[in-house]
Amino acid sequence: MTQIDQAEDIRAGEELDLSAVDRFMKGAIPALTGEPEIRQYPGGASNLTYQVDYGDRSFVLRRPPFGKIAKSAHDMLREAKVMQALKPVYPYVPDIIAICDDHNVLGCDFYVMERLKGIILRQDFPKDLDLNEADTRKLCLNVIDKLVELHRVDAKSAGLDHLGKGAGYVQRQIGGWSDRFRKAHTDDVGDFETVMSWLSNKMPGDIAQVVIHNDFRFDNVVLNPDNPFEVIGVLDWEMATIGDPLMDLGNTLAYWIEAGDEGPFQMLRRQPTHRPGMLTRKEVVAYYMDKSGFRADNFDFYEIYGLFRLAVIVQQIYYRFYHGQTSDKRFAAFGHAANYLEKRCQRLIAASSL
Repeated sequence: MTQIDQAEDIRAGEELDLSAVDRFMKGAIPALTGEPEIRQYPGGASNLTYQVDYGDRSFVLRRPPFGKIAKSAHDMLREAKVMQALKPVYPYVPDIIAICDDHNVLGCDFYVMERLKGIILRQDFPKDLDLNEADTRKLCLNVIDKLVELHRVDAKSAGLDHLGKGAGYVQRQIGGWSDRFRKAHTDDVGDFETVMSWLSNKMPGDIAQVVIHNDFRFDNVVLNPDNPFEVIGVLDWEMATIGDPLMDLGNTLAYWIEAGDEGPFQMLRRQPTHRPGMLTRKEVVAYYMDKSGFRADNFDFYEIYGLFRLAVIVQQIYYRFYHGQTSDKRFAAFGHAANYLEKRCQRLIAASSL
């Protein structure tokens, strides 16, 4: 059995009040006994994820980051309710155990869900996961299939159609992310104006209105440790909504770094898409379109949008570090990452036939 993903020591400044967590957990799950042990998952730069253990019983707690955050961001209650609605029709969603909107507990909204014990592929394969090229391809296709399956969910029957705002999703995304970038801009990062102008001028109409994840990556997928080809969970539903499926795919490909990509892009890699057997970005697009039935004659807009959106997310985090709202040293180089992503977008724009 391949090594199960494990939490680690809690990062300084992100500790939880142990007694408050214990009181809440025992109130929500009366059968719990003993004292909790809390550790933290290392991945992610947005919401914080903790493993809460009571002996052999294990749970996951999700809360917003510490420090000042945007008013509409990190909505834990929304994320938990989306997961509850999706679970009956998309079985890869973890069960929600408890939701807390009482800020007297931890000073924020948070929720507790079941812990799915499995493999999470982060920057590289675990040392004991030895897949040949053919098996790596099989795993890759199985993961993409789960995105296709999500985009087939009937939003209305799942009670999620209220998340959508109707036609104009693409337009709202370009306008919204452009506005967020301008608000988070710092003097040491490029202005992205040529990128935002190009996206605004090249916007296609919506392909469809479906349930989208908005952050579908390998490190948000849980694999069965006894059969690593089997996806048993999809995590991090913070940005899930009703929207355009090709925009969702563009978001996914922003993180899809290939073995032949240039060095600065390789430094941003956080999933093992560089391994022999992994599909290239072009192969992912072709496979997804064939399986889903959603099509576009030219994918350039969606690829560039995904990279721009990633740059905005990176810049929003860097803005907090730049202004001393967080001291997490992981974010010190995010300004350099945003600058690189601007250059990458500009090169793709120059090469595009749109």
